Amino acid sequence: MTTLWDTTGTAVVQALAAERRSGGAVTSGLALTLVVVLEEKDTADVEAAVVTASAKHPMRVIMVLRHNIDAPVPRLDAEVSIGGRLGPGEAVVLRMFGRLALHAESVTLPLLAPDAPVVAWWYSETPKTIAYDPLGVFADRRITNVIRDSDPAASLQLRATDFAPGDTDLTWTVITPWRAALASAFDTASSPASSVIVYGNPVDPSAQLLAGWLSSRLGIYVPVERAEGRYISSVAVSFQDGHSVQMSNEGYKLVMRRPGQMDTIAPFPHRSTGSLLAEELRRLDADEPYGEALGAVSGQRDLNSRGSVRKHIWHDPAMADQER
Repeated sequence: MTTLWDTTGTAVVQALAAERRSGGAVTSGLALTLVVVLEEKDTADVEAAVVTASAKHPMRVIMVLRHNIDAPVPRLDAEVSIGGRLGPGEAVVLRMFGRLALHAESVTLPLLAPDAPVVAWWYSETPKTIAYDPLGVFADRRITNVIRDSDPAASLQLRATDFAPGDTDLTWTVITPWRAALASAFDTASSPASSVIVYGNPVDPSAQLLAGWLSSRLGIYVPVERAEGRYISSVAVSFQDGHSVQMSNEGYKLVMRRPGQMDTIAPFPHRSTGSLLAEELRRLDADEPYGEALGAVSGQRDLNSRGSVRKHIWHDPAMADQER
């Protein structure tokens, strides 16, 4: 690993090239560049997630940590490694101080892997408008995680207002096992659904997105009704022919109950942030089902028909604070 203190973007590019020469890395083997925006306190969690994801997706990781923008002197500290603690791929950690933090793209753009898609991931609080952050403007895919925001339900509504094809959220990825199990139940159904209810926390964004996905797929209103626990506890489906299915999360097991039949039990383990990130990195095109589910939750139609190209909107947090 090469550590650079009070350095420049040019020196970081040169250090990465030197690490590649000494390590024998091959740029053409990289599937993507992952740009992660995080805070210092979240470094350990992000590093663990990146190690898991990079084992499944050859990529260059660029971690951007923005520090006090009011610092009188801008400074850049960097770490460059290949096959180190951040997994088998190439990794660059950029710590930006002062006003340089508002121009992170000036350092990040030269470090992108050539001819490879760019994925931006905000582990910390997501910008209210992604176009405020130039790191989100040049990315092909953008991953947020509203559950980490102070008001997840309100943040989910903001994601709809600010949506562009290519956006997704890890609270959507969390419900992949639910969607797979429900899809299998509908595959064996002999008639359309007459009603569906999601039981859980009504303000949980994952529960809202699951209800939105079911609404968009089935063409009926699917409510979220309160149940014990913080997240989704069960889903009840009634069909027009009188049959019904109930799926419940019971201690890392998904139990499917149908009248007159034996219960079906499948593993339902907790998934780490790294496994969720790895799943999202499998696809680098627009996630249309997410757009449809988010539209159903927010009441905003045709989200997937919006333009996928964002234009950067200059936003100075210091000036915004002064205006309030």
